[in-house]
Amino acid sequence: MKEYNLTTKMRSYQWDELSDEQRAVVAIAKEQTENSYCPYSGFHVGAAAKLANGIIMRGANQENAAYPSGLCAERTALFAAGAQYPDQPVTHLAIACFTDGHFTKEPGAPCGACRQVMLETEHRYGGKMEVLLYGEEGTYVFESAADLLPLIFVSENLKG
Repeated sequence: MKEYNLTTKMRSYQWDELSDEQRAVVAIAKEQTENSYCPYSGFHVGAAAKLANGIIMRGANQENAAYPSGLCAERTALFAAGAQYPDQPVTHLAIACFTDGHFTKEPGAPCGACRQVMLETEHRYGGKMEVLLYGEEGTYVFESAADLLPLIFVSENLKG
């Protein structure tokens, strides 16, 4: 038997420690929580995907009474970016969560499906996408989506 330890690197920043560019993307993710449709969970999630050309695509979670039919904020932003600007890599993805009348103290983490889509987005363009998870007490910053999903599954895995 072999045993492995998987590690990841994450930094936590206070709002004033973020760069202007990071704050701008996070601010849009926070605004997007207002466009969330979440009558069942009451958990509003907003996302902002900044593209290499400077355009910022917006996303918000969209629930549905048939629960599997909804979609997370991260995927709405990333899929819209891929559909509208297929030649533009995503350089930053910011995510913010709002519930019970305020933003969450700790950053919310993307679900597994969103992590896989984030990883595929990076892989598609061959570069890293900085991921920013906003919380009122700090913003977690990951240099790459791969830091959120260390055992990657990408197109090469389908080839055997």
